[in-house]
Amino acid sequence: MNAATPRRAIVCFGEALVDLLARPPPTAGAPRQFVEYAGGAPANVAVAVARLGGDARFVGMLGADMFGDMLAAQLRDAGVDIRHVRCTAAAKTALAFVSLDARGERSFSFYRPPAADLLFAEDDFAPGAFDDAAVFHVCSNSLTEAGIAAATLAGMRRARAAGAVLSVDLNLRTSLWSDAVDPLPRLWPMLDEADLVKLCRSELDFLARTDSADAVLRRLLQARAQCVLVTEGAAPIRWHTRTRQGVAPTFAVEAIDTTAAGDAFVGAWLLALVEQGLDAGSVATFFAGAALAEPLRLAAAAGALATTRHGAFAAMPTRTAVEQLLGDGP
Repeated sequence: MNAATPRRAIVCFGEALVDLLARPPPTAGAPRQFVEYAGGAPANVAVAVARLGGDARFVGMLGADMFGDMLAAQLRDAGVDIRHVRCTAAAKTALAFVSLDARGERSFSFYRPPAADLLFAEDDFAPGAFDDAAVFHVCSNSLTEAGIAAATLAGMRRARAAGAVLSVDLNLRTSLWSDAVDPLPRLWPMLDEADLVKLCRSELDFLARTDSADAVLRRLLQARAQCVLVTEGAAPIRWHTRTRQGVAPTFAVEAIDTTAAGDAFVGAWLLALVEQGLDAGSVATFFAGAALAEPLRLAAAAGALATTRHGAFAAMPTRTAVEQLLGDGP
């Protein structure tokens, strides 16, 4: 890459899968129906970035099947760069059956493993995948098996060597993990490498099960993390840097589906930081003095709007919609 070429791409790695959303029977006694939606946490973040006008890239493995074809088409249609996506016939695209309660809170039943995304290996990273990357973003769903966990950490090392900021949204789904595997020994090597960390409150509590929440935050900020965000649904966002901490408001909306709220939040957060000039060379000084209110407002608005529509890719808001909500205020 030419040294003068700006680093603008937000590169998201991991799973893309199909959410099959349960809908009530159309009539009494009729069978329940399931509606197909494109999803997968890191793929959702890539779509969120693209919908907001950012430069988004997704890297991962899709199955050579009808669901893999659908995901590739929807990523492309959203404006996501998928040149570095791999395909395999050795396993099918993962499925997640999703049910919603009366408040739009979701629960998942995953059909994974086996799944195509778990077959991505370190050698599947293309040489140019990180050339213009401002941020490399991952989550813990690509740590559930030893092979994909090794590929994830290798990707983080490659991205850092290429000059990218490393972002982690823990996005812990314990139902994806074997009962024989304790997630913590795999979670911490990923978290210890991250410059930016986003946790929900239940994930912070999970990490603190043998310690305290304050100890977890100290460990993160004493490793590489420059900023840690802790979300808890509609409650104010807690943010922590090495020198400051505070809270940021959220937006009140009528939520019908919370499936992709966190991913919309993360996509908007990362894009706002890149637009403010965040890069690997200045990440420490950036968070020592940067005003975080506006990036967090954009992120909170995007996350709120994503709950007002069904699905994941389908729920990601446009920049116009986010700016309209920002004009209305928290």
